[in-house]
Amino acid sequence: MTRKRKIPDHRPEETGAVHKHWGGRLRVALVYPNTYPVGMSNLGFQTVYRLLNDMDYVVCERAFLPDRGEARRILSVESGRALADFDIIAFSISFESDYPHLLSLLDAAGIPLRSAERDASWPLVAAGGVACFLNPEPIADFIDCFFIGEGEGIIGPFFDRFDPDAEREPLLRELARTVPGFYVPRFYAPRYAEDGSLRAFEPVADVPERVRRVFLEDLSGTATCSALLTPDTAFDRTYLVEVSRGCPHGCRFCSAGYIYRPPRFRPASLLADCMEAGAALTDRIGLVGAAVSDLPGVQELCTDFSRRNVRISFSSLRADALAPELLDTLKQSRVKTATVAPDGGSERMRRVISKGITESDILTAAEALVATGIPNLKLYFMIGLPTETGEDVAEIVGLCRKIKQRFLEASRSRGRIGEITVSLNAFVPKPVTPFQWAGMDDVRALKQKVRAIRDGLKRIANVRLHHEDPKHAYLQALLSRGDRRVGRILTLAHENGGNWPRTFKEAPVPPDYFVYRERERDELFPWDFIDHRIKKSFLWREYERALAGKPSPDCPMTETCKLCGACGE
Repeated sequence: MTRKRKIPDHRPEETGAVHKHWGGRLRVALVYPNTYPVGMSNLGFQTVYRLLNDMDYVVCERAFLPDRGEARRILSVESGRALADFDIIAFSISFESDYPHLLSLLDAAGIPLRSAERDASWPLVAAGGVACFLNPEPIADFIDCFFIGEGEGIIGPFFDRFDPDAEREPLLRELARTVPGFYVPRFYAPRYAEDGSLRAFEPVADVPERVRRVFLEDLSGTATCSALLTPDTAFDRTYLVEVSRGCPHGCRFCSAGYIYRPPRFRPASLLADCMEAGAALTDRIGLVGAAVSDLPGVQELCTDFSRRNVRISFSSLRADALAPELLDTLKQSRVKTATVAPDGGSERMRRVISKGITESDILTAAEALVATGIPNLKLYFMIGLPTETGEDVAEIVGLCRKIKQRFLEASRSRGRIGEITVSLNAFVPKPVTPFQWAGMDDVRALKQKVRAIRDGLKRIANVRLHHEDPKHAYLQALLSRGDRRVGRILTLAHENGGNWPRTFKEAPVPPDYFVYRERERDELFPWDFIDHRIKKSFLWREYERALAGKPSPDCPMTETCKLCGACGE
């Protein structure tokens, strides 16, 4: 007799949860390779869940990495079924740091880790998400197929053609030929040069040489909003509405500014309808996008809904775009902490990364936020950026001192002094950015920079420092920049129970080779087989401009522009 699983207490009652019987439908387990609170805070995961359950012939259930101390058997949330009972296991992967969890989930589900070890009696193991569009190769040995691109454009064509009863190999070959963005690793073979670099990446079957990632040209006909509302997540009972994809500012470290080119904004009328739907369920609405403050009409939208006592939050606001209406919205939403992201401490570093904001913008924003009544500030900085010097690091402390002075002056008039939190992260070179040629800064050097900043800030009252361990950034760089050989390192780490220091010592290929090495101009990257519509020559020119300390103008977002290639040759 099979015991029916009780949903654990940390998965509370949800608004809008789908519970279907299978009834002959195609059975899909949508798996987020992290815990429930993390997964349910991800709008992309929720969107795929909704898209799949909107199909009459598909039933989709969710699964997550168990919390510490929870039973390790992996069962679906909706019906408590084992992953092996589904036709498809679809991983939604947003961050490379979740790659190790993928192996843990497959192992706990009793499913062979490597694709080559699974025959058609096992579920098809698929993966999608932003991490997969950037560089799927480190997990290529474990995944049968990848969805490369935006879900709204690839999910329908795939499920229209997928037949769980068909012979798997010919089916995958046909799907790879006919479904845009569908990538099957077994149909491609990497070849390496004597120095360890990637010499070639070629098809070994009748499939396209390059995989063109799926891109929605127009977002005006699609709404991307929360499918479920749930407490105990980062967005507690907040209805999320995606306002845009991409960002026109082109910060050189940020992959979202390149893989989503050209930026696309949804019309205010569609967003108003989405927010109306959200306001019927909750008084909290979160506007999501890489450049929310660039949305045409955002001030009017926020003013309208704030007057109706709807609390509105933003995933991102630029320091140079804090219009009075947005500040009023933050105040009326009772926001306690506002975020400013200088990223670089010095004007020189902000030119290198093409941030597009000045010290004056940053100080004015900090002052305006506090004067509005927001008591606390959070500042984001990066260390280890290309060309960074000791003076640039010292200027992070200097800028924090200047912000604190403005913060103090604005707080005095209100009779309350809040707190400034400085969040410090090590720069990780990402695929499909101008910095994809750069090597990561040495971990020991990064630790020295953290100590210097900590020492510089410790005498400033009401300022706290939070920083990521540079060792974590090292691992992220390995998983971001590695090729298919990194899968062997992931396997070893899994066998070692997640002991990464031991794994790095025993690794069959040296991790430093992927992390620290600066790439040659014409080097073939593991992710070059993906066609993101961005010309590699454009990214290289941007890298050269970065090394010269020259910023670049924003994306003009016009069809006549041919500079980067995203809008046509």
